[in-house]
Amino acid sequence: MKRLIQIGCVLILAACGGGGGSGRAPSNLDDACAILAQRPGYLRAFKAAERKWGVPVHVQMATIYQESKFVSDARTPLRFSLGVIPVGRQSSAFGYSQALDGTWEEYQEAQGGRRTRRDNIRHATDFMGWYMAETQRTLGISVRDARNQYLAYHDGRNGYRRGTYRAKPWLMRVSGQIEARALMYQQQLPRCR
Repeated sequence: MKRLIQIGCVLILAACGGGGGSGRAPSNLDDACAILAQRPGYLRAFKAAERKWGVPVHVQMATIYQESKFVSDARTPLRFSLGVIPVGRQSSAFGYSQALDGTWEEYQEAQGGRRTRRDNIRHATDFMGWYMAETQRTLGISVRDARNQYLAYHDGRNGYRRGTYRAKPWLMRVSGQIEARALMYQQQLPRCR
């Protein structure tokens, strides 16, 4: 009987495991159509955020690619003390959008409500749309400008305003890669079924 209860508990936990492919990325991240064919719910989420916030699907996709590679429960790497003792994560970033705890809480208060989750594609894309639309409003960066939207997304709006990204050559390189990926996705999307 004890064994049956244990098996039952394991099955219940497995059934509650977060959905969306159990955190795994789609198989071909260089093909927008393949991503959307493998995860049809993504397109509905991207389109809803585009309608609500004006952020194009290809900009959302390129940003999520960079932040989480479309892994729903992505986290930053662990930090180690003495090289072997885990002492926590590099930041509180989590989920598709890699939103930090504080920024996610700000979004929840302004838009999403307490039930929103960073590992839910609909909530993550709505968060990104909200954040990028606010960036356009406060900094004047078009929601179509994947490069500069990402710089403000990564360093925060105040960091962008101060130009903190200029001292990070690696971030400048990454923002260029995001711009190129957004263009690639933009060219692929019209061919998707």
